[in-house]
Amino acid sequence: MLTRLIIRNFKRLAEADIDLSQSVVFIGPNNSGKTSALQALALWEAGWRAWFSKRGANSQAEKRSGVTLNRKDLIAVAVPDANLLWRDLHVRASERQDDGKPKTRNILIEICVEGVTAGKVWRCGLEFDYANTESFYCRPLRTDAEGKERMVLPDASMLEQVRVAFLPPMSGLASIEPKLEPGRINVLIGEGQTAQVLRNLCLMLHEQDKQLWNNLVQHVQSLFGIHLQEPLYNAVRGEVSMSYKERSGTQLDLASAGRGLQQTLLLLAYIYANPRTIVLLDEPDAHLEILRQRQIYRLINEVAEQQGCQIIAASHSEVVLNEAAEKDSVVAFVGKPHLINNKGQQVLKALNNIGFENYYLAEERGWVLYLEGSTDYDILRTFAKKLGHPAFEILEAPFVHYVGNNRPSQARDHFHGIKEAKTDLVGLAIFDNISADLTFQQGLVELMWSKREIENYFCSEAVLMAWARGKGPADLIEMAEVSLREEAMTECIQKLADALETTGKPSLWSAEIKASEEVLEPLFRNFCKKLGMPPQTMNKGQFHQLIAYLEDVDPEIVEKLDAIVEVAGKARPLEAE
Repeated sequence: MLTRLIIRNFKRLAEADIDLSQSVVFIGPNNSGKTSALQALALWEAGWRAWFSKRGANSQAEKRSGVTLNRKDLIAVAVPDANLLWRDLHVRASERQDDGKPKTRNILIEICVEGVTAGKVWRCGLEFDYANTESFYCRPLRTDAEGKERMVLPDASMLEQVRVAFLPPMSGLASIEPKLEPGRINVLIGEGQTAQVLRNLCLMLHEQDKQLWNNLVQHVQSLFGIHLQEPLYNAVRGEVSMSYKERSGTQLDLASAGRGLQQTLLLLAYIYANPRTIVLLDEPDAHLEILRQRQIYRLINEVAEQQGCQIIAASHSEVVLNEAAEKDSVVAFVGKPHLINNKGQQVLKALNNIGFENYYLAEERGWVLYLEGSTDYDILRTFAKKLGHPAFEILEAPFVHYVGNNRPSQARDHFHGIKEAKTDLVGLAIFDNISADLTFQQGLVELMWSKREIENYFCSEAVLMAWARGKGPADLIEMAEVSLREEAMTECIQKLADALETTGKPSLWSAEIKASEEVLEPLFRNFCKKLGMPPQTMNKGQFHQLIAYLEDVDPEIVEKLDAIVEVAGKARPLEAE
């Protein structure tokens, strides 16, 4: 089992020191280095195998050139140019010596791995030195600036038991799949062409171990209710075929199956066919719906344990993150990669209650915005865009948590739960006009609208009539329809106003009325019905579009947007490397 990974100057990672365990999940935004970390392990394995193959098991050769690796030999790290392996493509650096003369030095990729094999702890560090676009050198990691000492490599017999395999997500399934040799299967998998090898993997497993094949069949039947047929090899055509039976008895080719089933089959077949392997999974949750993500994550870890495999996975899934946080290791690629589930029992309890994905987002953004729901968020963004307010950029990708019941206590509990782990977190909560006392404590600013809710700030007769007439920037309403729509809107407004008066509710344009539910929803429902239009022409999720028809924006909107800018400006997110 691998227990630690140290990386310098490799692809997206300037420097990383990552603790590993039996099952690890890397979580982080796109381009944060998750896949780079997986590929670093694959490069490390290729490096030590090349070293022992060319230098011998007992060699500590001091030759500066090391052994040569060709980029084409890197199955799991396919690059068209060797310098793409180096961070920011920097393979050399210029510096001045003590005498002031310029000097060029090579920048080295360093990858060091620690592990335990047969109860023995070992450490293996390698450095990679750029040669040209096609190749680079590999040698044991130097431990001082002059390179006089080298790290002692572990016994080759221990490393020979370490096998690393990289598995990208399912890429679809080819209609025809030729029979492939194991080496070619590994090459295609490394290139991300899993669509070309799924049937071959199943055939390989079926030929290796019938009992493991039966286990796979049972898993798939339990999860998807279908029965896998044995893979068949047609020697005449040189093709592998595979089908399955549905509950109805209909037999279909595997290509007819959903991508989620194919993804699950890929994961299980690969782990079953590769026992005692460190399996690097890039987005194992790809193509899987939320309920399946939890099931499959648990299952692949159970199968991996049975097969003596270690799982190191990179994922974007909140479900996988929360599932892993209970019993496995979670490494957040925010700032420098670091564990996020070793915060102590009290903090761990708090994070379990609020969800680890919330803590991850808090680390990445440094602040949190509390709103009633997603419609409020859309409205705030639209107002910010209309006004050209700096809050617009901030609201492009904030950490927003919705408090549907407008209860300040819910926002406070959530905020302080995360703050247990991220002590410098700041937040802003904007509530409807509610009968509750607001507070400001420990970094959470609480505000409320003076009118009933945010929709009241653009719910007016002028806005609704402008919408009906089609006076917006994107409207293409024919002139013949304008008068008809205007007449229908006038009638609907009057009827709704009469109904509100009859029931004793606040008047149509009152600041106390709940504009979304008591005005806009019934008004547009009646308007669409009257003109024979689909009811979804204007629903609650589209109310923010009405802001385009608003002439003057209430100053209170600007105040709330200013508050967003102020709180976001105090955030202390972990900076990406």
